[in-house]
Formats: sequence, structure tokens, C-alpha cells
Amino acid sequence: MKAILIRIGIDHEYGGWNAPVDPVSKRFVYIPIPEAQKPLNHLVHSYDEMVPALTSFSRELHLDDGVTRALPCNLPRGPMHLDPDFEHLTYGDNGASRGAKLKRFNDGDLLVFYAGLRPISDNRKRLMYALVGLFVAEEVVEAIRVPKQRWHENAHTRKRKIGKPDIIVRAKKGKSGRLERALPIGEWRDGAYRVTNKLLADWGGLDVKNGFIQRSVSPPSFLKPERFYKWFLNQKVPLVERNN
Repeated sequence: MKAILIRIGIDHEYGGWNAPVDPVSKRFVYIPIPEAQKPLNHLVHSYDEMVPALTSFSRELHLDDGVTRALPCNLPRGPMHLDPDFEHLTYGDNGASRGAKLKRFNDGDLLVFYAGLRPISDNRKRLMYALVGLFVAEEVVEAIRVPKQRWHENAHTRKRKIGKPDIIVRAKKGKSGRLERALPIGEWRDGAYRVTNKLLADWGGLDVKNGFIQRSVSPPSFLKPERFYKWFLNQKVPLVERNN
């Protein structure tokens, strides 16, 4: 088994914002990064689609100023790079660079998704780094070979020009999806966000120095994937096949 830890979701570098999380219930909203390339007009996903989820999040948690506290006014104007797409259980990447490890993935390998989320509590000096999704891979395909009738399934095949090195990972139904609640994994340590020492021990380690997860060119790999997956299943967090 192989397993990698992939950072996803809007943040201060890609979008200038962090999606909200309730530190008590661990409920969160998945907000993708902005789309850098123009998608086909009939396949565009706009940030408007995120408003109902943010509104529901705000109302259920009784946030005083509702959705305006959750969503910056500039986001709804542009398209979003909906990737991973938890509804279709796909993840796309550039197989010649950041996604090079994924080209070697086989049936049963793991894509573990995490995000830097903003707690809704008054103390917002630190983000919550947390797992937000997991895919058990079924197959990896070249994006340029995806038939037209399946272009809608992933951001990398919604583009007007599909990148030649792009790949799409399709995940197993029933074993993959977005987490129903976030699983915190990070802490501020030695001047950066890192996986906690306890979790590094529980998982058997990552191939990055001191659990660094703040930003990486190449997603870190789990040194003992089976051990991590056993830990994950023991958390008993339901996986859902929807984006929010």
C-alpha cells in the first residue's frame, strides 16, 4: 500500500481566506481554491454553489452575522477549482510535477486530504490543520483520455484545454469521500504547522522533517500506510459522497 497526504482547499496563498470549522463539533465547510484556468462554460463551478453550505453552517452554529462572517464578498464572482470532487470521487493533478507520485498509484492506495481551517471561535490566531477527506484509489487515468461524457467529473477535465500531463484518480465508492467532521492533526511547533508528535508516532511517520505540513511542493508520503489506515478506521468518522 502507498499513501500520501495532500493539502486541499482555499487558504491565504490560494484565495486569500480559510474555510470555517467549528472547533467543538468539528463541522466544517469545504471550499476549493480559485480556478486558475478557464473551464468550459457549461462545466463551470462557481463559488455561489458554496453559499447554501456556508449559510447552513452559520445558522446552525448561531453565528451573529450569518453568512457574511463566513464568506468574503469577492469569492462568489469567480469560478472555483473543485478538486477533489467528493461527489464524483475524483482527484486530478499534474502527473509531471506535484502529482508525480500518483502516477504510480494502484488499486487500494490512499489519498488523504487535509486543509488549514479557520476556527469560528474568537481566538483565530491559529488555524486548525485537519483531515477532511480520504480516497481509496480504484484507478489512475490520463486526463486527455477521459471521454467527453465524463469531463464533468473533475476540474482537470472541465478545462478548455486539458493538460497533457494531467492525471485523474478515481476512488472506490463506499470507502472514499469527504469526512463528515474534521479530524485535527496539526499544531504550531518549531515555527510552523506540523503533524502532532503523538500522531506521527501513531501513524508510523511521514517522509518529511518533523511532520511539516504547512506547504510542500511534493505531498508527503506515509511511511507505514497500513498503520495509518488502521488508525483512520478506528476514528469511525463517516465518509460522504458530497462536497458539502
